[in-house]
Amino acid sequence: MAPPPRLASDFRIGVLMRRVSAAGGFATILARGDATAGSIAIVTRDSGGDERLLAPVMALAGGHDWVELAAGEAIPAWIERARGRDPDLWVVELDIPDAARFVAETLGPD
Repeated sequence: MAPPPRLASDFRIGVLMRRVSAAGGFATILARGDATAGSIAIVTRDSGGDERLLAPVMALAGGHDWVELAAGEAIPAWIERARGRDPDLWVVELDIPDAARFVAETLGPD
């Protein structure tokens, strides 16, 4: 049996942004990718101002897990390299407490 079709990237990001806004946070698109099948990376900022970049990585059990791939000053370089390889990559910044939870709950393990 084939896996269920995946929701379009722009739809998934729209849902995430609405959930964050409804919870009193702020979300903005830093880089727009392919509306249908673009990969997604999330930049989060905690209450202390520390930034982390989360992106889906293949999990051993199948699907994907959201993991931290860069932090702080390394984030812009990571984004530049990643978009050089994949111009369809979306980059979204979330400014809300416990941003990783919003990502996991909304975008899921993929």
